Amino acid sequence: MTNGAPSCAIARRRDSPALREPAGLSHRSDATEIRELYVQALHELGIPLPDEERAGRCLLVSLAFGLAEGELSPQDVADGLSMTVAACTGEETQFLSVAVDYSEWMGPREFPGRERDLRAAALSLAASTDLGPSIGVPGTRRD
Repeated sequence: MTNGAPSCAIARRRDSPALREPAGLSHRSDATEIRELYVQALHELGIPLPDEERAGRCLLVSLAFGLAEGELSPQDVADGLSMTVAACTGEETQFLSVAVDYSEWMGPREFPGRERDLRAAALSLAASTDLGPSIGVPGTRRD
């Protein structure tokens, strides 16, 4: 299995020597090696590395688009949250607050309402963001 982000960039006809190497790496590869190659590839392509806030917002928005487009499940979204997620707009804050409350420990009666709220917040964020869907989806749906 290959690393999705570099592969997508190559498919969009954006190429560099450093981009080809992480595209062929396994998801089990060393995280430090992947990061170094990724940063080098961005540099070769003239793409600035986002600051921590923008990267966190991109993660949040990519989770929202993934859910809105059916590529991620609500549990995938909850699992994809990290300490680096950032929220700057009202829609980002709403999506984050609903996603944080989503838990596999909820009772069966809570799931439909929480999933509905999470999907509504995802659609609202996807419709209002300036970051766009082209940032990619960080995972794939498992069900």
